[in-house]
Amino acid sequence: MNINSTIAKTYIFSNKKLTAISVLGVVLGMSIYIFMNCMMVGFDKSSNNSIFKSTPHIKVYQGEEISKPLIEKSNELPLIINPKIVPVNNAIHNPNLVVKSILRQRGVTLVSPQVSSSVFYNNGKSQISGISVGIIPDQADHMYDIKSFMVEGNFDLLKSIQNGIVIGSGISEKMNLGINDNLNLTSSKGININFKVIGIYKTNNSLVDKTMSYVNIATAQQLLNQGSNYITEINVNVFDPEQAENIAQKIEYLTGYKSEGWKQANETIMATSKMRKIVITFVSLTILLVAGFGIYNILNMTVSQKINDIAILKAMGFKGKDVIKIFVTQAVSIGIMGVIGGIILAIILITFLKKVYIGGDTGYFPIDYEFNKIAQGILIGLVITFFAGYIPAKKAANVDPVEILRK
Repeated sequence: MNINSTIAKTYIFSNKKLTAISVLGVVLGMSIYIFMNCMMVGFDKSSNNSIFKSTPHIKVYQGEEISKPLIEKSNELPLIINPKIVPVNNAIHNPNLVVKSILRQRGVTLVSPQVSSSVFYNNGKSQISGISVGIIPDQADHMYDIKSFMVEGNFDLLKSIQNGIVIGSGISEKMNLGINDNLNLTSSKGININFKVIGIYKTNNSLVDKTMSYVNIATAQQLLNQGSNYITEINVNVFDPEQAENIAQKIEYLTGYKSEGWKQANETIMATSKMRKIVITFVSLTILLVAGFGIYNILNMTVSQKINDIAILKAMGFKGKDVIKIFVTQAVSIGIMGVIGGIILAIILITFLKKVYIGGDTGYFPIDYEFNKIAQGILIGLVITFFAGYIPAKKAANVDPVEILRK
């Protein structure tokens, strides 16, 4: 093994230019692989964080019912029906029992009921439409972390001020509203209630900021002229958001209400994320494979140039497996140097981009050091370089020394 390693080391440093080109190819391939995969994870986290600012992991609500024929279809009687949505009360019956049942489910961390209502915001002659969400302040803040994107006022006042309202920054700008200003809400039931603006939040999601407000759940029930047991939705957070769809199916079977996971509620965003993952994975792997082909070509060239040396080694008693070890050692050594350089370059790129401010909902560039992706890149890089060296090494091991020396 010592002799094999010494010979491999000699081949590495005897042609420094080719070795440097091989190492540089692995460095670029490895750094781009790690960088792009860390960026992909960052994009996913940023997208999910934006979603979870106003969307729970699971939403439980009364689903719509479609009208059905009064009699079953038979062969003798052609049946014509025009399916329509059956108007039903969208409230959840016995919400306290439903909440307790959901909390017993494994993986569920938080359950929060709410009352959503379509409203008109009125301030003098200005009027815009939106959604007012009645919440239990502590639970809602725990679920959405509302306090983290408050820009004015005090969210906690919503617990003590019954007619308090927290509005989005878009509503504030459109209607020229500030803290302690009055705002009138008209619900879909035609009920008018005056509110006092106690807070303004900004999620950087323009649709949310321009339409949504938070009020106390009891006040939201008054807007709809309903009692204290009237609940339109039950929001659920789970320990692992990736398992939300599976838990939602169990909740739907248990409660009989429609349960929708966050991925199902954001299918367009999920489809875009899936497409982004495919493209980034394909591009980064392709670049890494190109680096592997570079090592293969250079080692194949080395085998051709050193064919006489290989024949002499075999004539001296070196076996085919010794020749394989020599060239595989050379390939893996190049791979290790390339991997180390690639990691350093990727960390430099990530460190630089982490400090770049994008603005909007994204803030700083969504990328971070993902050690799982770095480990994955090291493994893939070493495997590719191993096989890039093994294939030409196998060719060298099959050299017939007698035939070569005759030539």
